[in-house]
Amino acid sequence: MKPLFSLILFLSSFSGLAQSGDLVFLKGKVIAAVKELREVNVYNLRSESVTATDESGNYTLFVKVGDTLQFQSLQTETKKIVISETDLKKTLLVTQLNPKVIALDELEIKDYSNINAVSMGILRKPAKKYTPAERRLKTASSVDFTASAGLMSGGSFGLDPLFNAISGRTAMLKKELEVERKERLMTKVENQFKTDYFTNRLKIPEEYVKGFLYYIADDTKLGDYMNRKNKGLAKFRLSELASQYLAVLNDDKQ
Repeated sequence: MKPLFSLILFLSSFSGLAQSGDLVFLKGKVIAAVKELREVNVYNLRSESVTATDESGNYTLFVKVGDTLQFQSLQTETKKIVISETDLKKTLLVTQLNPKVIALDELEIKDYSNINAVSMGILRKPAKKYTPAERRLKTASSVDFTASAGLMSGGSFGLDPLFNAISGRTAMLKKELEVERKERLMTKVENQFKTDYFTNRLKIPEEYVKGFLYYIADDTKLGDYMNRKNKGLAKFRLSELASQYLAVLNDDKQ
């Protein structure tokens, strides 16, 4: 009877461990009607720990009763589950995810290619076209160097030359610091994540990888995770930003 008593005592202790709020090593698996289940991010909202699934959808993570797990990827809808005592007793926790479906309204395609700003007399020649990343970079870091050159060549400072000179210098330095910060973030991301990570994992076309780096350059969350050297959270944020960036690219192509 002693072996049986020991087994009952062990099971009771394990149950008490799960109920006490201590961490338990969870083995989980996600399933979904998509081609690839690799790199589904599994994020513990309480502890802010994150992991990613392998090609079969398997993952492991330390959790406790009451933790909320968030599942997110480029190909599946975001889903949250709350860990229960029953979940912790399972050998493998299986979670069903739904594939992302982009619903499109019925479209009527008409050819307006001959109507543009030049044909309407608004512009003398076609305006320069910018990629989404170029537009964002231009807005965030544009500086009117023509105006600055005019001041240096003897142009008027206005009613208070000294005040304008000081405030202009301050504004220029702030912009330089901001550009420097963005360049540091881009360099950190490029050093940590190679090109094949962006193309294979995040599904960004190779010709748009550099544009994506400009797109993420002013993201404060990503900058914070990179400064803290938290690669897991950085990967999770990059996945979110990649989803937004691809949506912008698709909108521009329509």
